[in-house]
Amino acid sequence: MATADFEKYFLQATESAAIAASKWIGKGDGKAADGAAVEAMRAVFDTVPFNGRVAIGEGERDDAPMLWIGEPLGSLQGDPQSPAIDIAVDPLECTNHVAFDLPNAMAVLAAAPRGTLLHAPDCYMNKISGSSELNGEISLDASTAYNIEATSNALGKSINALNVVVMDRPRHKVLIKELRDLSVNVVLIGDGDIAAALNAADPNSDIDLLMGIGAAPEGVITATALRGLGAPFEGRLVFKNEGHRSRAEEMIDGDIERLWKRDDLCSSEDSLFIGTGVCSGRTKGVNYDGSSYSVESEIIDVANGIHKFVSGSHPN
Repeated sequence: MATADFEKYFLQATESAAIAASKWIGKGDGKAADGAAVEAMRAVFDTVPFNGRVAIGEGERDDAPMLWIGEPLGSLQGDPQSPAIDIAVDPLECTNHVAFDLPNAMAVLAAAPRGTLLHAPDCYMNKISGSSELNGEISLDASTAYNIEATSNALGKSINALNVVVMDRPRHKVLIKELRDLSVNVVLIGDGDIAAALNAADPNSDIDLLMGIGAAPEGVITATALRGLGAPFEGRLVFKNEGHRSRAEEMIDGDIERLWKRDDLCSSEDSLFIGTGVCSGRTKGVNYDGSSYSVESEIIDVANGIHKFVSGSHPN
């Protein structure tokens, strides 16, 4: 069976997580929202007829209730005759955005055959991504000034008209200064670099680039989505501590500080991205009318070249 054959199950997982998290919108408790999303998603995964595994996710086994890295998933765990599929997952991207009712929170996952998504610890990742016009033009190995000039030339936009998304973190102080010194418009976000990367890849968006350091699981999920959109993505792991570095050395063959191109992070065409909105932004957020929940999801089926937005409704 192809990964896309499980679309309905994986969509149910993200929709259930989004609905569970939505009950915490604006209540100031991101941890509670995240916990609700995790348990809802896990409950669905337990019913899916596959031999699944979390390739990269929120943390290690001792970090429960997270969907931990290496966690077996599905009702056919360990069955050599069942489809072996890896999952990169964030049951609730932007927990703080749910807590304070800010945009672009979503329940999100990527799926692909076993061994084709980067299997790594929950560390950071330096990232750069943009639209398909920037394939072969931008790279983490190049300077900020080079990437900006290349983007300007490829898109036919003046540098002072470029919009670059960067997460608003102290670690990006130098990057933000470099961009502003070049007269680039810097769009700072609190969280949500998956939505930002999708917007950068979208020709109908006013975002041109995503740059900077975010979480590695979201990097793998983004790479899967952008593979389906034909847009560039590069990442390089950044380790929070020596423990994460040691775990990476155990889990990854070769140079753990290498440059990971999009198709290194998701090395199979037989892959799938699904993101269901919790708070409105890239997708509509969850809406409750007193009797049922309405949701919207973005789905990218890489193998079949399908990119769509779908709506769903679930009774309370």
